[in-house]
Amino acid sequence: MWPGWAWENGEVRNSLDETLGLYISVPFCASKCSYCNFASGVFSRERMAPYVARLVGEIRAARGRAVEMGAELPQKLDSIYFGGGTPSLLPPDLFLLIADALRAEFDLGSDVEWTIECAPGQLSAEVLAAMVEAGVNRFSFGVQSFVDRETAAVGRLHTRQMVAETIAMVRAHGVNNVNVDLLAGLPHQTESSWRESVAAAIELGVRHVSVYMLEVDEDSRLGRELLISGDKYHAGAVPSDDAIADFYGIACEQMNGSGIRQYEISNFARDGYESRHNLRYWLRGPYVGFGLDAHSCLHRRDGQSVRFANADDLAGYVTGQAGSMEIVEKGAQLEEAWFLGLRRNQGVRFDDISLEFGEEAESAFRKTATGLAEEGLIEYGDGSLYLTARGRLLSNDVFARFL
Repeated sequence: MWPGWAWENGEVRNSLDETLGLYISVPFCASKCSYCNFASGVFSRERMAPYVARLVGEIRAARGRAVEMGAELPQKLDSIYFGGGTPSLLPPDLFLLIADALRAEFDLGSDVEWTIECAPGQLSAEVLAAMVEAGVNRFSFGVQSFVDRETAAVGRLHTRQMVAETIAMVRAHGVNNVNVDLLAGLPHQTESSWRESVAAAIELGVRHVSVYMLEVDEDSRLGRELLISGDKYHAGAVPSDDAIADFYGIACEQMNGSGIRQYEISNFARDGYESRHNLRYWLRGPYVGFGLDAHSCLHRRDGQSVRFANADDLAGYVTGQAGSMEIVEKGAQLEEAWFLGLRRNQGVRFDDISLEFGEEAESAFRKTATGLAEEGLIEYGDGSLYLTARGRLLSNDVFARFL
């Protein structure tokens, strides 16, 4: 899926600008995983209704807010993504309030991709039925590992058997577009257990797999413990960086060999099942986020974009605390075009860079690209620039060179 740059009424337009992607943040969890650095947590059920009321109000105010920013807000939705947290913890009545608000404010065509993140074993039949009836057609499960010892070590509440049962329940409701997340670097993980998890995902016949490598930062309990070389949260059993890199390579080999082909640094899909919502981010189409710590980026007719984000504190968000906003000018957009585009296996097309930013923009980065190619981190082909297998492992270093 290429962005489709073309001239329209005297200006360059991206075909993705005609539609919109929505992200809905639902920050409620049954337990907080030790590796998690998201704005989510274990909150009482009494806080769900006020949160949803605030979120619905934000949806209804979206068009007026876009006008105030001088931004365009497409009416037709291409994708909806409920993330978190664990959106499947919402009771049906609250979920349907959000769905009704979306239908009242936007055009949800019959072909919209509607994804819900779920935790295995935490999706009730009642909630599932309400979601499917509302139009949900894609489910994403935070499996992380199919080895029960590994999931238990980081506070996950499911077992391998629960994963199989929950996915079977979703399929029984007619939804076969299923993603599972796997996390390389969990405590007690070995090459053998990692191969087992990857093989289990393949054997389940899911359409999409996301493979992430453990992040070490101060925003998670496990990350903080690793930074001080402590031993809480099984930190002493976390594999080495080299081992985690090897695990990633193993996943690439096993997935590609099974027909679940890599199309982005962390994502693999069977043909035709690439995540439409995530592609919108990498191809720089407009998107709006609603809810706690949700981020948005809309385009303006003056060629600039406006990026804004909500408060990341639950109480602050519910009471209307302001978030942040910035204007993204052409120079920053050009940098994003390189490092977001390079995330995809298909890379960045030179013609698209020249069409959107001018021929001099492509030539200005030629020296950087040549140096990276000499180091074996990127390759040229068919008028495009894309990461090598080694470049995907060192992608943050590559992206930094384009900034």
